[in-house]
Parts: sequence; C-alpha cells; structure tokens
Amino acid sequence: MPQTFYKLYYHIIWATKKRLPLINPEIEKLIKKYVPNKITEYNGKQLALNMVEDHIHLLVSIPPKISIADFVHKIKGSSSHHINALQGGKNFYWQSGYGIVSLSEKGVPFVKQYINNQKQKHQNNDLVDILEYIQDEDGEQRETAKEIPIAQPYNGRAKNFKSR
Repeated sequence: MPQTFYKLYYHIIWATKKRLPLINPEIEKLIKKYVPNKITEYNGKQLALNMVEDHIHLLVSIPPKISIADFVHKIKGSSSHHINALQGGKNFYWQSGYGIVSLSEKGVPFVKQYINNQKQKHQNNDLVDILEYIQDEDGEQRETAKEIPIAQPYNGRAKNFKSR
C-alpha cells in the first residue's frame, strides 16, 4: 500500500470547563495514561503532553488524511468521558474551544521543551504568548496565564523563540 510522506506538527491547547482547576495529580495521571493511547489509535504521534490545573498542552504529529478538528474533538471527548467513567461521575469537562498552532520541524524541540516545563513556566510566568492562546466559552480568545482578552494581534515574534 502506498505511503504518504508528511511532516505536520501541531501544538494544541485546551482548557477545563469554565477554566476550573480540575486537573489534580490523580486526573493528570489518568490523562497522561489515556491520551497517548488515543493519539496512537487515531494514527497520530505524541511528541509532548503536559498540563497545569486548568489546561493541557499537546504537541502531536498527525497524518494529512485526518482533520485536525476531528482529531481534537475525539481526543477531548473521549478523554473526558474516560475520566468521568473512572471517577464514577460526570464532573470533568473540557470547554468547547481550543487553540492550535502549526509549526515546522525546526520548531519542535523548542515547543517540546516548553510543554515539558509547563508547571515551571506557569509558576515563573515565563510564557510564550502564541503557545498560550485559547478560545473561551464566550468565543473570546484568552491568554491562559492571565485570562485577559488579547489587546493586540500576534506580531509574529514568539517570546524566547530562537531561530537557527
């Protein structure tokens, strides 16, 4: 069977419903166990996954035959369903929006390191704006750390990003 060559990389971020701090250590462990299996099931490749109490970051490569919107919908929907089934209730939900940035192979190491260091980045407020935008329930784009509306459009320069 013919194979398709691709190098498609996406940084995806989404938040808990109403930005509630629902991701505790137990939930984080469940997500980190479940999501990689689902990504593989949908023919994707996880490159990084990490989270803080109210949102999740994912770096993934998926084949071009898969719609990114469908992929995100399936990962979000199935993971919240799985968590609720294991927790014996319906108290864990993701909000409906998400943020996504495509990147080149050259940007993968930087974004991977950024995701792997999420907790420290948020603790030190050392965030890269473009990697922290999410669309909230009200349809507004918000920066995850400060939860304030975007005042200006993205200027094409990521903080701390070093081009080679």
